[in-house]
Amino acid sequence: MNTVSQAEWEEARLRLLVKEKELTRARDALAAERRRMPWVAVEKAYEFEGPSGPVSLLDLFEGRRQLIVYRAFFEPGVEGFPDHACQGCSLVADQVAHVAHLNARDTTLAFASRGPQPDLARMKARMGWTMPWYTITGDFDTDFGVGEWHGTNAFIREGDQVFRTYFVNGRGDEVMGGTWSYLDLTALGRQEEWEDSPEGYPQSPPYEWWNWHDSYEDSASSGEGCCSGS
Repeated sequence: MNTVSQAEWEEARLRLLVKEKELTRARDALAAERRRMPWVAVEKAYEFEGPSGPVSLLDLFEGRRQLIVYRAFFEPGVEGFPDHACQGCSLVADQVAHVAHLNARDTTLAFASRGPQPDLARMKARMGWTMPWYTITGDFDTDFGVGEWHGTNAFIREGDQVFRTYFVNGRGDEVMGGTWSYLDLTALGRQEEWEDSPEGYPQSPPYEWWNWHDSYEDSASSGEGCCSGS
């Protein structure tokens, strides 16, 4: 333990603040590069089971422009099943901010696992999780790099055509859960005027769109594009 005076402590903190600001600028620059990533069209039809029955990947968007899908492990063979999802995936779920903030940026967050819907519903209710959570019934996990390990895929749509825009796994998932981290992963970003985004991308002033999570107007778009990653 190193004990110092208040002045010495403040001097040490300011030295770290310089590095923290450098990290912030580097993170913003990396997110700007993500917004310039090319997109790849999703040509295959992917099937899931939701609380009300079969749904497609397009259905997971819930009418919004962007979709983020976290592959969580809740299925036979996972420790704790059917009472629990895997411990790491459960930690991620516990960190997820209220999805209304993402929805206000035309973005839907969904979790997907192999576990059946009745077990999912019981587990979610007991754990207090409210994000949409679907059962994978096709090849989504194997085709998108999450067959044997957790990961987060980002998608965008132009009308009914879905595109994959980004993917993280491993330690890349450590920062997921917060609204800003999720938006920084997407093709459109936070959609705020200060961001370095391609021309034509939707942007509005910061702060002005922020709201209490129970006060946003219902946010779903037609999915008609303003931009293209091709």
